[in-house]
Amino acid sequence: MNGFSSLDHALSNSTQGPSQDPSVSPTTVKLVHANEASVGLAHPEKSQGRRRMLDLVNRLHNTGVQVDIDLPQIAVIGAQSAGKSSLIESISGITLPRAAGTCTRCPTECRLSRNDGPWKCVVSLCFITDQSGQNLGQATIQPFGDIIKDKAEVEDRIRRAQMAILNPSKPAKYFLESDEDERHEAELSFSKNFVSLEISGPDVADLSFCDLPGLIASVSSSTKGSGNDIALVENLVTSYIKRPSCIILLTVACETDFENQGAHQLTKRFDPEGKRTIGANLSRLTTLLKFTDDDLPVPFSGVLTKPDRIPTGEEANWLPFIRNEKEPLQNNWFCVKQPSSIDLKSNITWKEARDRETAFFATTAPWCELDQGYQKYLRTANLIERLSLVLSDLISKRLPEIYEELERTIASARNALSSLPPPPPDNPQSEISNLLHDFMSDLARHLQGVPDEDGLLQAILPAQEKFRMAIRETAPNFRPFEKRFEGKRHMGRVTFLAAEEGRTVDDEDSEDENRPNGEESEGVSSFVPTTQSHPKSKKPKKTIIEEIIKEWEAPALALCKSVYGYMSEHVKNLITKHFEHFGQGYLEQRVKTIMHKHLQGCLEMATAKILWLLDLELAHPFSLNTHYLSDYKTKFLTFYRHSASSSGLVKIMEGLAAIGLSGIKADDLKKLIAEDEMEPALMIMADVRAYFQVAFKRFADTVPLAIDHELVRGVERNILGALNVQLGVTGPEGHEISKDLAQESLQVADRRADLGKKLERLEVAHKELLGIAV
Repeated sequence: MNGFSSLDHALSNSTQGPSQDPSVSPTTVKLVHANEASVGLAHPEKSQGRRRMLDLVNRLHNTGVQVDIDLPQIAVIGAQSAGKSSLIESISGITLPRAAGTCTRCPTECRLSRNDGPWKCVVSLCFITDQSGQNLGQATIQPFGDIIKDKAEVEDRIRRAQMAILNPSKPAKYFLESDEDERHEAELSFSKNFVSLEISGPDVADLSFCDLPGLIASVSSSTKGSGNDIALVENLVTSYIKRPSCIILLTVACETDFENQGAHQLTKRFDPEGKRTIGANLSRLTTLLKFTDDDLPVPFSGVLTKPDRIPTGEEANWLPFIRNEKEPLQNNWFCVKQPSSIDLKSNITWKEARDRETAFFATTAPWCELDQGYQKYLRTANLIERLSLVLSDLISKRLPEIYEELERTIASARNALSSLPPPPPDNPQSEISNLLHDFMSDLARHLQGVPDEDGLLQAILPAQEKFRMAIRETAPNFRPFEKRFEGKRHMGRVTFLAAEEGRTVDDEDSEDENRPNGEESEGVSSFVPTTQSHPKSKKPKKTIIEEIIKEWEAPALALCKSVYGYMSEHVKNLITKHFEHFGQGYLEQRVKTIMHKHLQGCLEMATAKILWLLDLELAHPFSLNTHYLSDYKTKFLTFYRHSASSSGLVKIMEGLAAIGLSGIKADDLKKLIAEDEMEPALMIMADVRAYFQVAFKRFADTVPLAIDHELVRGVERNILGALNVQLGVTGPEGHEISKDLAQESLQVADRRADLGKKLERLEVAHKELLGIAV
């Protein structure tokens, strides 16, 4: 059986109570006279189910979860002097403090429970916010004094409890034991924290409600009030009644014309069909809520008070409300009569007050003349019965929904908590050390190579190939013919390079055509090939080679800069990956700064190594790779000779064929021709071009290797020690430094605290809802 099914099964008996009697519905209530029952008016067959549901909802309220979940509740509201306090007294059977005025400064929650034991009242202070007004995790319930067994003691206890709520900086015990005549200046004008009254006895109803401060029309200097008090009360009242599951019991005094109380137009505006209104003064209240008809799932309950103060001759103006003809409401209007000021001074009992109310409606016109069907909307007893039914029906409807809301809200709170950065560790020094080691391990793994498309080595590879091609394109563009043939004669393709370079090699004309031709053949004498440590090179050859090698510096440094850029970006990303959720980000920024400085040092070392390699190449042409050097020289010499003599040989071969001499090959013919005067220049061309082929391959390998050693893999060298030292986490003040680095931002800390408190409330409420003892 899942949670929802268990809940549904556990509540099955509770929800049957109100629905078993078809004669009782939210719009049909049997009239019960005062001599038939007392405050409770509790049907034995229904009271048990109502009691279980009310107790469960009350326990949910004790958790403070009403901050997060819409719990069923009756809120009694009205303007000051609307008879609200008297109505509360008639429902609860107790007396509220009046003289000090503190009863209007904080909510008073009344939980009424009928049982066969003696009457008693337990007063508690319920704190759902701290001194700064921030929501607590689980609500704090603090008993305020011993159990009261004499109703006469309730008024003073409530007054003291309200002062304790309004002075949160002082211990509650101070107000419980202070001199009765001692005056206290309240620290707060109003408070969301409330006084809780748990009243039980044989003559008590099964009902719970909350008495909210009366709406203020103005503030006078004599009351020492503030101009902000009006808004404070409105906000406090709104925090209750804006919830769809709040049944609003709204009081309207009959001594003032209905139209003048400000409720009429606003009620019509926000509740045109009266689906959720049981009369009241709605001035400012409905403006505050800005509800539309579609937003009214729970009815207002309206109560007309002080019918004995209706001006003579105007009584009939109020009867259309009771008949639901004027401003009709789904739950109708009720009318009650509370003790007058003279009655209060004479200290009449609660029973006497109810008897006088019954007598008033039974003997006073026009109330006594109402049809029997409308009599059920008169008297406090009938109002209590209606409220009890409406509340129990709402609870039975809402409990399965509340369970689902709790499940969703708990999941949402947990997800929100998990999305936050981890909280500060208990041992930040050890945590930072672990983070640094994990970062270095991950960095080493990426430097070795990872099979990702955006891996570091994958990013560097195109830059290395671009560098190799740039060096290759500095190959000398020799032309084995005189300048006067420039543009008329063209070189062929160097086919023997195609296989080793993995691409089709264009003719020499296509290679670096825009490069200056400094390789003039005229006046160049031959020289000894440079295959020894101290070559007998003559200046022309060395000059040509130096000019070529000097062009290698720019692409080599460009490669180094590109690799540095890739390294910087990759290292930054890894730092973010490992440190972004630690503290407020200070550790991440410090590590980035240290790594940036370290990378700069690696870049400088790689640059110096590249320049050193260039110096080696420029020092003198050198290679021990004589086999390849000789092979390239032979091939290029043949290539240049062929290019120089090919057009002349073609003409000779054509002439020989014309005179009938056949079978002679071009190679045979070359042996008959005397050595060309260009031969020394061709030898230089072949020697230089062969050396380039060997040297460019060497340089194209050693530069990336140097960059890899100094800049790529070099970034690992000594960096862990540098991080520890420069961060200071391993020094004598390492623990304090680590604590500072681990501190999270105030925003994240506040968010974590709020979510933690919310989750605490929700989980406690969830256990209560499932009947699990906490």
